[in-house]
Amino acid sequence: MKIKSFEFSLRELAGSMGDFGTLFPFAIGYIVVCGLNPAGFLVMMGLANIVTGLVYRLPMPIEPMKVLAVVAIAQHWTPSMVYASGFAMGLIWLLFAVTGVMGWIARVTPHSVIRGIQVALGVLLAVEALKMLSTWWALGIVSILIVLVLRQNRYAPAASMLMVLGVTIMLFKGQFQHVDPPGLVLPTLEGFRLDEVWKTLLLAGFAQIPLTATNAVIATSSLIKTYWPDNPVSERRLSLNMGIMNTILPFFGGMPLCHGAGGLAGQYYFGARTGGANIIEGLIEISMGLFLASSIAGLLAVFPTAIIGAMMFLVGIELTKFAKDVRWTKDLISMAATLIVSLATNMAYGFLVGVVVFHLTRVISRKNGYGT
Repeated sequence: MKIKSFEFSLRELAGSMGDFGTLFPFAIGYIVVCGLNPAGFLVMMGLANIVTGLVYRLPMPIEPMKVLAVVAIAQHWTPSMVYASGFAMGLIWLLFAVTGVMGWIARVTPHSVIRGIQVALGVLLAVEALKMLSTWWALGIVSILIVLVLRQNRYAPAASMLMVLGVTIMLFKGQFQHVDPPGLVLPTLEGFRLDEVWKTLLLAGFAQIPLTATNAVIATSSLIKTYWPDNPVSERRLSLNMGIMNTILPFFGGMPLCHGAGGLAGQYYFGARTGGANIIEGLIEISMGLFLASSIAGLLAVFPTAIIGAMMFLVGIELTKFAKDVRWTKDLISMAATLIVSLATNMAYGFLVGVVVFHLTRVISRKNGYGT
């Protein structure tokens, strides 16, 4: 499907909300626990979305780096440590792009391992979604039905209707009275110490690299080729994009950002087809950052979790469907190894084990005279 122009429609609006499930939990944690300024946090993310949409002219998820976010929230990092970690990751992805390391990793990664990573991500999203659905099963089931009925509706897209439903429930329960009123807040210049760059790399940055390489770069590039075969985006370009984002945005309050196959699947599932979805999402985030910075944490905290869980659950199921193009027994073995190890440990180990199993099955097959 050739991308010729931007589209600004209700369907693109719905698609722009497709990856909110991965944003909400980390946004709350970064703001409430780590003390990040919501204005800088959201405005920088919004600008990244807009620029990315203009450059690539197709949906391109911008989301938090998950390992860094989990560790930062769990260990109560200071804002300067969060900014330092983003800058450190930016330098690494710039280096990977300029030296060609990222392209080499992509070339030696088997297709079956990529599918294993995508399926593992889908399962993890679905499991996390079930936890969120359990907070209000009835609402979750209703939300899933709304998605199934309205997903292809151009005039009442599912994601938009779910956001309206969530806000309506908040109004009915009187939860807006506990939220601070709107007010203009601007991002501020931020800084960090050089020793914090190395410290955050040791604490979480090095562990983030394999996950980002597999999910945010290789799997995302593969998914783009699946959805838009005439508009491929190379692994090098994705690495370069993340490098540029993360070396600039932390100085204005931005968190460590990456792409992600799960976010892209979410955007596409709920209707995003052009870069217009990124531009719409970016404008929403900039508006929230400028005018709702003082109240955003409260708003996100009281938004019905079951609705986000319903969106995440269906996106998770969608990601598992890509395994259907893996048919050869040897490929199924390496995909299964990737999936099992990823779920038992993490995607970095799953990736390594999957590659090893892939080549082992080839060696064994050749020795037994079955060919490749």
